[in-house]
Amino acid sequence: MKLSLRQEEVSILIRVRDFLTQEKIDSYLVGGYIRDSLLDRPTRDIDIAVTTSALEAAKKVAAVLNGRYVLLDEANEIARVVLLEDDSVQGRWHLDFSTIREGIEENLSHRDFTIDALAIDLRELETASAACLIDPFQGQKDLKEGIIRAVSEAAFEDDPARLLRAVRLAAEYGLAIEQWTEALIQSQAQLISQVAGERVREELCRLLSVQNAAPYLYYLDRLGLLTAIVPELTATKGVEQPREHYWDVFQHSIETVAALERLLQSEDTAQKDAILSMVPHIPRLSQHFQQEVSHGVSRAVLAKIAALLHDVAKPQTKSTEPNGRARFLGHTKQGAAMAGDILQRLRFSNREMRTVQKIIESHLRLWQMGGEGKPTHRAIYRFFRDTEDASIDILFLTLADFLAAQGPHLDMSEWQQHCQMIEYIWSEHEQEEARIIPQKLIDGHDLIDILRLEPSPVIGQLLEAIREAQGIGEITTREEAIAFARRQLDQCKTSEKVV
Repeated sequence: MKLSLRQEEVSILIRVRDFLTQEKIDSYLVGGYIRDSLLDRPTRDIDIAVTTSALEAAKKVAAVLNGRYVLLDEANEIARVVLLEDDSVQGRWHLDFSTIREGIEENLSHRDFTIDALAIDLRELETASAACLIDPFQGQKDLKEGIIRAVSEAAFEDDPARLLRAVRLAAEYGLAIEQWTEALIQSQAQLISQVAGERVREELCRLLSVQNAAPYLYYLDRLGLLTAIVPELTATKGVEQPREHYWDVFQHSIETVAALERLLQSEDTAQKDAILSMVPHIPRLSQHFQQEVSHGVSRAVLAKIAALLHDVAKPQTKSTEPNGRARFLGHTKQGAAMAGDILQRLRFSNREMRTVQKIIESHLRLWQMGGEGKPTHRAIYRFFRDTEDASIDILFLTLADFLAAQGPHLDMSEWQQHCQMIEYIWSEHEQEEARIIPQKLIDGHDLIDILRLEPSPVIGQLLEAIREAQGIGEITTREEAIAFARRQLDQCKTSEKVV
């Protein structure tokens, strides 16, 4: 395999090397950066091992290169230097420094996998080739063969986060975990409970960022990792559902992730798929799901988490009717609360947590508000008002949920009806938005002046009622808005709440 070092990376590394050489510090490129270079995969994460305190070296490099110093692990002496080429995240470089205590080969012996136990002496940077690799564990051979192999039997005991990282690397790079390493993971899977929530969150989100992540959720379960990370899923195994469901609750949850991933495929793929061809077109759909809710976590990742957890409360809420039919009353609300606890434990941000909870709590709302016919204009307006920026995510989880419920027994006519219902709801929403956005009929100052009101919460309630009436087409002019507000006030003279 041939090393592929890009000029922009080399120029940064030469500056780092020259400074460290001047300071009489030996330094090596190590780990994932070399792996990615051998695979010709672009990366902005560079690992550097130094023969001195990595914390001190990183501080000095940050000062010389006008970067930002970040302490990652004081006990193990790991620090980061963040370099910005421009103001965007895409222009950000991460130089992670670690300390060599007993020589480079000893350092590599403590790494996770053979494909990461690679090094290049920075002094040989400009002539770097595969022949220059320091490769004591045949990592290059394993990389050629597409294998993930632990460096030692102690690899996971030294850092249990590696248990999840092995599967994440397999997903990202299309590699296979070899048999001995897989058995080691299975025997030590419970160690993952010792890992800080932040690290589990990072690995899990990177795994779910892969386009076809659902099979790896099954793999995590087979290895004993999935329920070690989310013990709440254990109770969903074997929980039977009504006859229209093909899988139990646990399998249905992962199949919903798979269905969602299928729905989010490119338009070119969708045109060749009879099931996907019925899905309503929503403008800028891919841009919506690619949006970052926080650094490194996209809306697609959060939607997949919601899909995995959307029925997590079904075991606790299950009841059986006299005719034998299973019911799960309240599982959406209770499931949202349980998801909040899970994500808080894994150190997701408040915004990420609220987004997932909103999706789970509302994933049945579209069908509930329709009844036997089409939902009313008012019901559609209130759905989009209440769900805000999670509305599209809920629409697609609703579709994925239906696909995963019927599985291989999908009734195409029922699927078409579901897609048509979603298309109707989206079309009505766009029309409501078109009526509201171009023209604001009245504002709070108008209500105060015309209706002689005092500033109070009633003003906001009236404005929302006017906006809803405008959205569903009940009023279209300023005069109608004023008359509508008067009627609302007359109806609630005995109450402070505007209905």
